[in-house]
Amino acid sequence: MTRLIEITGKALSGEWGTDDTNGNGIPVLRTTNFTNEGIVDYEVVVTRCIEKKNIAEKYLRKGDIIIEKSGGSDKQPVGRVVYFDGAENTYLFNNFTGVLRVKDQEKWFPKYIFYSLYRNYKKGGTRIYENKTTGLHNLKVDDYISRYEIVKVSYQVQQDICVVLDKIQRILKKRERQIKQLDILIKSRFVEMFGDTITNPLGWEEHRLDEYIEFLTSGSRGWSKYFVDKENELFITIKNVKNNRIILDTIQYINAPDNKEAERTKVKEGDLLISITADLGRTGVVDNNIAEKGAYINQHLSLVRLDRDKINPLYVSYFLETEGGKMQFESKNQNGVKAGLNFEAIKSLKILVPPLKMQEAYLTFVAQTDKLKSHFLKLPVFPGLSVVKYVY
Repeated sequence: MTRLIEITGKALSGEWGTDDTNGNGIPVLRTTNFTNEGIVDYEVVVTRCIEKKNIAEKYLRKGDIIIEKSGGSDKQPVGRVVYFDGAENTYLFNNFTGVLRVKDQEKWFPKYIFYSLYRNYKKGGTRIYENKTTGLHNLKVDDYISRYEIVKVSYQVQQDICVVLDKIQRILKKRERQIKQLDILIKSRFVEMFGDTITNPLGWEEHRLDEYIEFLTSGSRGWSKYFVDKENELFITIKNVKNNRIILDTIQYINAPDNKEAERTKVKEGDLLISITADLGRTGVVDNNIAEKGAYINQHLSLVRLDRDKINPLYVSYFLETEGGKMQFESKNQNGVKAGLNFEAIKSLKILVPPLKMQEAYLTFVAQTDKLKSHFLKLPVFPGLSVVKYVY
């Protein structure tokens, strides 16, 4: 084992400078340019005015590892890393980041060091090096670099490991593109079956949502006192409602109280959830698995329980995610600046209502497509993973 400090030395500090008022600034990478795959996203790069004397050694070079020094959250630790392989002597990095630069690149393959740090972050290994100031999570970089150890193997083995891991990344990226294409297919199928939701060329009957509502409420506030760390009942917030589903990746567990408030805000299978503040109009439908676990909503969500003999909640969810649905949320926003919907706004949402059998036929197609997405996710990534044991 070799300590990281012996391989890279201390991290280089980033620069921020001043606003680029004349358009002649230097491109500066920030943590917003970090991706979850450890790749730099160059789509939106700011430029800044920075004195040349400060930056001679700070222009990024191929093989540099950019590490996040400040940022993160209670759910996402600080310490993310990305591998730089862009144009040399072009980009700088900001003061919320640092750069680790391998000193002896004939002994240590930079990408091998990156993958070791990337995996350590994914395993939560940076948590113990965090501290907090003014709400930010800061990485104790010097401490981390001084104590973190890299498995020492031959240069050839380092390269072999990176070849395997690079191939895994390409496979995962390809699958991600395939899944996105399936999502597009689901939306296209909706238009094919039901037409444009703004112009309604097929002439479907239009009904107010309250014609089908059996129960309508919003969630609870001030429930942080019921939060628990271990797996238990679920507390659903806006971030868990996405793409017609309830996403459990970042779910908060709670020990719910035994009172009328909890009874009112507890979800059932088939309940339609709609975000009513901030990011308006995100929708998701509660499935049986979530309902059986026991789940409750917070004050930023509304719970809409529909007459399922007349309309399918999941169809309504997909409808509200179309352009016709989104336009209604925008027009019903109460405050304009600070987004918000009241119950009347939800009740008055207008839905194009095709026959129930057609709704269910569409949702059968969605379920089949979702199975295909699950198949892509479950496929083995790469057969020869034994070589990466030093990193993973």
